[in-house]
Amino acid sequence: MSKLPVMIYGSRGRMGRVLCDLAASCEAEVVSTVDQNEGDLASGIQKAAVAIDFSFHAATVKLLDAATAAGKAVVIGTTGHTAEEKERIHAAAQQIPVVWAGNYSVGVNLLFYLTRKAASILGEDYQPEVLELHHRHKKDAPSGTAANLVDLVREARELPESAVVNGREGITGERPNDQIGVHAIRGGQIIGEHTVFFIGEQDRIELTHRAQDRGIFARGAHRAARWASQQQPGLYDMRDVLGLKD
Repeated sequence: MSKLPVMIYGSRGRMGRVLCDLAASCEAEVVSTVDQNEGDLASGIQKAAVAIDFSFHAATVKLLDAATAAGKAVVIGTTGHTAEEKERIHAAAQQIPVVWAGNYSVGVNLLFYLTRKAASILGEDYQPEVLELHHRHKKDAPSGTAANLVDLVREARELPESAVVNGREGITGERPNDQIGVHAIRGGQIIGEHTVFFIGEQDRIELTHRAQDRGIFARGAHRAARWASQQQPGLYDMRDVLGLKD
């Protein structure tokens, strides 16, 4: 298998460094790196087949502009995008292949699949709650992965966005069945843990994924990059990459 030429956008960040370190073992070659004011975005993306973005939400738009102009695929692992930035991602996907996921771990994407199945199978008497834990340096909450999990439950239950409650405080009253609770914990060096609870009157189902090494995200992103390099323009996620969509 030939090595895929990739550009790492956000190369000096936590994930950027891991992506660079593991590229060779993932049959990829880092041909350019860009981070804030370091590196030339326009020339760097010309050298690559795919750009992998683990930067900052506001920086993603600059990458998309360059990638669209160059006709290159993009893998977006950055989270916390504003509504306007999300619109730009959707617009770019009409011209280039874009894989956009809150989490590139194969295990987490299996969790997505199982969560959707459980939410569809279990009745409304099972109340859903989502708990996520991350290191103290993480800037957004809830995590992109937790947001994806919430969306999966909400869509399976046909609930509006107003059904989502981020934490609880004060006299909240009795919990209704048509509600999804979301809770974020920050501290130390926790890489990432996500649990989806379906809580019934007589039993409780817990679906949990615990990351022990950031390498799982980097390997998944490199896998997504190779897949994206062979796709037509469109907006995809890791379930597309892994063939987990029904």
